[in-house]
Amino acid sequence: MLKAIRTLLLCACAIGAVPITSAHAQGPEDLPPYKMLRSLQYIQDAIVSGDHSAAEMQRFMLAAIDKRLRDADPTVFDDPRNVDAAFIYAMSGGNPETLSYLANHDIEGNFDTRVVDALSHYLAGKGGLMVENLAEAILEYRNSRVGPYLYLVLGNATAQQSPARALQYYDWARLTAPGTNIEEAALRRSIALATRGALPDKGFAYSLSYARRFLTSPYASQFADVFVELAVANYGDETETKIQEILGFMDRPRQREVYLRIARRAAIGGMQELATLASTRAQDLSDVADAGPKALASLYSGLVGIPSKGILDAVKDISSIPDAELSPRDRALRQAATVIAQEVLRAPDPESLTQASVSNVKSEIAMEESGVDTGSGESPFAIPSEAALKAAQPDAVPQAAASEQSPADPVHDAFLSTGRSKLDEIDSLLKGEGEQ
Repeated sequence: MLKAIRTLLLCACAIGAVPITSAHAQGPEDLPPYKMLRSLQYIQDAIVSGDHSAAEMQRFMLAAIDKRLRDADPTVFDDPRNVDAAFIYAMSGGNPETLSYLANHDIEGNFDTRVVDALSHYLAGKGGLMVENLAEAILEYRNSRVGPYLYLVLGNATAQQSPARALQYYDWARLTAPGTNIEEAALRRSIALATRGALPDKGFAYSLSYARRFLTSPYASQFADVFVELAVANYGDETETKIQEILGFMDRPRQREVYLRIARRAAIGGMQELATLASTRAQDLSDVADAGPKALASLYSGLVGIPSKGILDAVKDISSIPDAELSPRDRALRQAATVIAQEVLRAPDPESLTQASVSNVKSEIAMEESGVDTGSGESPFAIPSEAALKAAQPDAVPQAAASEQSPADPVHDAFLSTGRSKLDEIDSLLKGEGEQ
């Protein structure tokens, strides 16, 4: 509550940017857009710094700026700061149609059409179409107010095709906007790209920077997901120290959550040693009253024991965990592991064994000598025997009888007669050549 009050007061100061005595004389509709944008930037930076109560104020500011931009006199955009404000608004969750509206009513040429076209394609989900043009124009905006935003957009647009270039764009975005929501987004996405590109050193460096600054961000859960991917994919003696250093910035509940996620991924991936280690550490970080996390740790450590020699104990351990302590996803995982264990322990059916006996061999030889077809009909390449066909279709009419009873098809008969005549012509030609 105190954070929300503080945010409202600071926003009021930023919006007004005037003495209190004149606050009633100048409303939001009279403010330059760039001053209103400062309030939006402050709110968004406060959110990624942990003030989640500012989310409602963010929605209000986006709506207020949208109205101000659409109602503004065209001369307002003679000030480049207001043009930059329109660009930043569009890249900060604003209405993309507003930017197109302003560009279409721009008579003086205040809006750079290269940036307008690039953002229009990007916001419409066609980022690949704007990469080349924006990459050429980005150098002119490197040190401008919109530079960090454009670098972040360019990194998002090139992440799939060129992860190395995207990392460079993200690096420039976060270095030119430290401590902001731009840096938070750039770091989070850089970790995912470093993991996908097999760059563990960069990935752990990005993770350390994120853990130092943005653990209270509402997007920290996404960071935990990509960090777990990085840790599991590169776990070893060399990376253990780095993982411990990053987790050192977290409190015990967050560390426990990360270890549980690592244990789950390792258990599914069959990494027995890592799953056991992560489960043990998650249990050590759990208090006596933390029944849920302890149950999950027991589940994940027991899952990796399914294919080992201690399969009976593993099944017993995971079966003893109450359903109430597990999520539906983890209950399904336990059920799958139990089914696998049951199949491993199930005794083989003697009738399903394919060992050939002497009598079977003699009968097969006798059938081959008598000319009886030995196809089983189970394989798509086998020729089924007549008995098998009858067994499969007891009420079916024999093929010859069925062909006699079925009505004639004139088209089919014409096709067959034409084919036969052509074959006869070919035979006669070949015969004539042979006689010559």
